[in-house]
Amino acid sequence: MQISKQDVLNKANAASKNTLMETLNIEMVDYGDDFLVARMPVNSKVYQPDGVLHGGATAALAESVGSFASHIFMDTQDKFVRGLEITANHLKSVTQGYIYAKATFLHKGRTTQLLDIRVTDDDDNLVSICRLSTISLPKKK
Repeated sequence: MQISKQDVLNKANAASKNTLMETLNIEMVDYGDDFLVARMPVNSKVYQPDGVLHGGATAALAESVGSFASHIFMDTQDKFVRGLEITANHLKSVTQGYIYAKATFLHKGRTTQLLDIRVTDDDDNLVSICRLSTISLPKKK
């Protein structure tokens, strides 16, 4: 049975309840054969003291969408996914609106995965470029 795009997004967003993703209002908004997109509002909850988007909040968005992508696109029936390392290069300041993180795979191995995550603003300007490595480990039986 084929699972609809909306079902995938609904399931991912439901899994975010009572987590950092809910605290930051991160939501999964688009999904395709080889990508997942999440968005986060830019407001005082995610500001640095000087009123611009905090790089740590951007990294939290990137890790969230990348980890969900690994979970969705990998066979996780008998495995769980964890982040290993994230890097973020911040290129542009944002003070309002939304930022969007699009995760795509650079490497999709059985054990390790590497994702490219491009973070953009409402006008599709590049805000940050992130890389996330994840690992898929067997679930304890």
